[in-house]
Amino acid sequence: MPDGVACAPYSERVSVELSTPADLPPAFRSALAGLAAVKLRPEISVQELPAPQRLAPYAVALHATAMSGEDELAEGRLVMLHDPEGQEVWAGDTRCVAYVQAEVDPEIASDPLLASVGWSWLIEALDASGAIYTAEGGTVTRTTSERFGALTDHPVACDVEIRASWSPSGDLAPHLIAFGEVLCLAAGLPPVPPGVVPMPKKRLKSARV
Repeated sequence: MPDGVACAPYSERVSVELSTPADLPPAFRSALAGLAAVKLRPEISVQELPAPQRLAPYAVALHATAMSGEDELAEGRLVMLHDPEGQEVWAGDTRCVAYVQAEVDPEIASDPLLASVGWSWLIEALDASGAIYTAEGGTVTRTTSERFGALTDHPVACDVEIRASWSPSGDLAPHLIAFGEVLCLAAGLPPVPPGVVPMPKKRLKSARV
């Protein structure tokens, strides 16, 4: 989608469908309940994934892609973990773990501010969504792949990856909304929350080898 295109109105957005196992603790079930009311932008496709078994006693995982027509612009995962006894490194009993990956132009990948801008997407999206959180941390990584031999006809591929985790409080719906906005920003789609830093003039490529 070209820069400057208006965001889709609320009525055109799609709801997130999520199954909730019967054995979830009441506190975690209550925190997940608000996800059913979340309406993400129509460019985002979301599917539930099998939850990881070793990170916490209870978990729910989502996989999301940001699309433009049939082209995948960005993809990511959001895992919501819950341990009724809490974990010291979480500073609480619930943890969100997010991963977002997108391909960017080489000139953008070489921008020294890319990492700090990518991190600001997450923090500002969380704040704009009204999410309550603490103990946030993560990394922003850029990678460049040059192709050789039979693949020399393909351009240099550059990717940006955002890996982050934070401890939410209360309703998890604002955290899913923030994750969706970070995915769209990485994809080059116009931001929804006011004040979120946009990626300057980039175009993501869907072709991969």
